[in-house]
Amino acid sequence: MINTAEQDLLNERTYTRFDRISETYPSRPAVIYLGQTFSYQKLRDLSERFAGALMEMGVKPGDRVIVYIANCVQWVIAFLGIQKLGAVIVPVAPIYTSHELKYMIEDSGAETIICLDTNFCYVQEVIEKTVLKRIIVTNLVDLLPLWKRFLGVLFDKIPTGKIEGGPNVHRFKGLLRHAPLLHPVEIDPVKDLAYILYTGGTTGFPKGVPGNHIGMTSYVNDVTDDVAGDQLREGQDVYIAVNPLFHIMAMGLFMAVGLNKGNATVLMPMPQVDAILESIERYGVRWMLGVPALYRMILDSDRFDRYDLSSLVYCFCGGDVLPEEIYNRWQNNLKIPIYQVYGSTEAGHVCYSRIDKTPKPGTIGLPLKSRRCIVVDPDTLVPVATGKSGELLVTSPYTIKSYLNKPEETQKTYVQIGAETYCRMSDFVRQDEDGELYYLERSADIIKHKGYRVSASEVESILQDHPTVIGACVVGVTDPKVGERIKAIVVLKEDARGVGGMDLIRWCSDHLAPYKVPSYIEFRDMLPKSKVGKLLRREVRDEERRRISKNIK
Repeated sequence: MINTAEQDLLNERTYTRFDRISETYPSRPAVIYLGQTFSYQKLRDLSERFAGALMEMGVKPGDRVIVYIANCVQWVIAFLGIQKLGAVIVPVAPIYTSHELKYMIEDSGAETIICLDTNFCYVQEVIEKTVLKRIIVTNLVDLLPLWKRFLGVLFDKIPTGKIEGGPNVHRFKGLLRHAPLLHPVEIDPVKDLAYILYTGGTTGFPKGVPGNHIGMTSYVNDVTDDVAGDQLREGQDVYIAVNPLFHIMAMGLFMAVGLNKGNATVLMPMPQVDAILESIERYGVRWMLGVPALYRMILDSDRFDRYDLSSLVYCFCGGDVLPEEIYNRWQNNLKIPIYQVYGSTEAGHVCYSRIDKTPKPGTIGLPLKSRRCIVVDPDTLVPVATGKSGELLVTSPYTIKSYLNKPEETQKTYVQIGAETYCRMSDFVRQDEDGELYYLERSADIIKHKGYRVSASEVESILQDHPTVIGACVVGVTDPKVGERIKAIVVLKEDARGVGGMDLIRWCSDHLAPYKVPSYIEFRDMLPKSKVGKLLRREVRDEERRRISKNIK
């Protein structure tokens, strides 16, 4: 039997609470972007105008729309407008290369893309090779007042790119003059997709993770109602969004403590420390999300103590486990803790530290009520005893349990246990008697660099596409500043001549987003493999650990 609360959840769309809130707090700031305030009423009007323009252009319910832009108010307008049209947002990093972009366009089947003028050149490179029909172009400051744009140009503070016009090229700002879509398209929260996000693949190709409306609203509601609870002051609070919104962690918390509760969100286009600290002081920010590298950058700033950060109360960290050293420094300086967030693209937000008590050292929190977690032996999938190490598996009745166009990857990641299908998280944890989870280590295939999950297999695949490379092994090397640096061990063909590490790094830079490019290249005659020819990446990773440990001693 489904109770009333669950039935209400089944009827939720990603924008439902936002619409209700915009009627309750029409004049309240929704987004503050580069000093410009967009009220809830204004943001709703702009998103409905954008939806109307998309419909006029031929975008239909179920169509995929790639959003290839950095954090800006246009991202939020596009997110809400696409969803109200019943289309599917495909957020991708604006630093992706044309090589990665082409793959995602083909895999998702997107016919529409929204891009910055600074990455228009990459779109132009692939449009003739893909199914793209229309390009919507914007600049980071398009929706700011004329005088602010003029000053930005005058002081050379606004990055711009060259745009070539054409019948399939549209200006984002011009589309906002369209008549609004007054009635959202009818959406089934369970059957209809809200988004497709891309994450690293174990075969060298990123995997498209489809998410329905109920999958997202289930964990957003958990965070809003159970984690934040009464501490979140509806219509009065201020949240700062620093992390990129194309990441599920940032996107979800923005909805949960910002748009879902009538609160103001200070939206940062890039993680610039002084701008972040000045915004916290100026707007009285109480809620914040960051990755360990961001908290370290702030603490290491020589201007950290010049700002009044006393308004901060609830600081969350995700993307990687927070080092105890950073936690202690933050606590000592600001007298407040940092709470941990844990999740994945596949499962959404999974665990949170509860804000009514001080987080235990090393914990990644308690599971949200819409997520069920078990810790199992990775070989047998049998649950381990409380306190024992095992692989974390997660399930939810609300999530989609497959990848887009990837049946083999789906079979590897999603496993049937009893009547439920679980997602293998590739992270090893233990669970204490209170139900809290403690992170121990990750799969050797996943590297955590600056809060990003980088697939070792994807980087290896690109390296092996180089005409002189016959084998590659990519591992993460521990670095307290960024989590892990990416190291590649490469075997060249016998007749290879004149190929050095910088040549291979340049090759990776041409085919991968900057955060995936190896920092180091080491050449060897052979790589360790099992009797059946499988690359023993964990052996190489352990070897690097021993080398670092020896150097420290």
